[in-house]
Amino acid sequence: MNSLNLIESFTEFKEFKSIDRQTMMRVLEDVFRSILKKKYGTDEHCDVIINIDKGDFEIWVNKEIVPDGEVEDPNIEIAYSQAVKIEPDFEVGEEVSEEIKFEDFGRRNILSLRQNLISRILELEKDQLYKIYKDRIGDIITGEVYQVWKKEILILDDEGNELILPKSEQIPSDYFKKGEPVRAVVAKVDMRNSTPVIILSRTAPEFLERLFELEVPEVFDGLITIKKIVRVPGERAKVAVESYDDRIDPVGACVGMKGSRIHGIVRELRNENIDVINYTNNMPLYIQRSLSPAKITNVEILEEEERANVYLKNDQVSLAIGKGGFNIKLASRLTGYEIDVYREGAEDVEDVDLEEFADEIDSWIIDELKAIGCDTAKSVLELKVEELIKRTDLEEETILEVFKILESEFE
Repeated sequence: MNSLNLIESFTEFKEFKSIDRQTMMRVLEDVFRSILKKKYGTDEHCDVIINIDKGDFEIWVNKEIVPDGEVEDPNIEIAYSQAVKIEPDFEVGEEVSEEIKFEDFGRRNILSLRQNLISRILELEKDQLYKIYKDRIGDIITGEVYQVWKKEILILDDEGNELILPKSEQIPSDYFKKGEPVRAVVAKVDMRNSTPVIILSRTAPEFLERLFELEVPEVFDGLITIKKIVRVPGERAKVAVESYDDRIDPVGACVGMKGSRIHGIVRELRNENIDVINYTNNMPLYIQRSLSPAKITNVEILEEEERANVYLKNDQVSLAIGKGGFNIKLASRLTGYEIDVYREGAEDVEDVDLEEFADEIDSWIIDELKAIGCDTAKSVLELKVEELIKRTDLEEETILEVFKILESEFE
């Protein structure tokens, strides 16, 4: 390999890895000087001139001219009779520069130099990759699925860098195939064995926030502020938004006409149900909005305990709690208040708590019914069998048996 080929090959490598010109020149000079130190014992009397644009370099050794017969170290001294052959005007005590050809290093040194250069550039590339993605934490990126494993997915970005999307950071219903594009946010960047590991996430609140910025221009421009996001990935999310411009309806802007803006986000999140809520400092009103779509009759705030008692009509309780209890859990996380739900008219002595039937109905069935807000006999009987099948994991046969037990209580 001659000098031109060596420089050209690593110039291409530099461009592929996006290493800046000054850094590349410094690395090249360092590796050449390491060879000079090995050859001469020192590099202080050597000049290394690199021209990456032309793809070549020059190495000059500066030697002191000494009288004939007094050369002690031929690496840094040259006899007068040899010096005048280069330039007749040279005198003893002056310096003469001799160019070292690349071939003078020998094959072994050239191979060592090449290996050293590759190693240094790979280290620089790793450091630069770490710094780039460290600054991009929280940013959304689009990559291509390269490999799918049981616990994680390997994704390549536009420059071929490897990114990891763990199973724990995927939406439960996510399914990716090799070659498929995927969007996620940079969650964290670690160094493992001197190698940067970039972890992505599709479950982080920041991912939903970035999607709103992409789909809603007012959010991107800062006209609408996202105050807080809480999620149960793949199931439900609540987003509190606020506008400092009275002319802008923050909820309407985020949802879009006929849901045009929110639909794209919902599809990306595998049909995650997204509630956009108008933020307010009025805590009772904020809690009321956070329990949407349920309609609240009254809210009692216990500030010292950071609790809220919410009163609703019977037909609104199941909506407030939501499937799997997600709605009320997210409302609590969004507002920072522990929310307790109470039925209006709960003093109805004719109704019976489901727990009273524990000796006839299995506890897991009672838990399923309570999870959708049915904690009394009448609240279950008020619903149709088809609705209970849809909203719970219970079979029709089980529900009919429960109805039979509960109805017998009021006969």
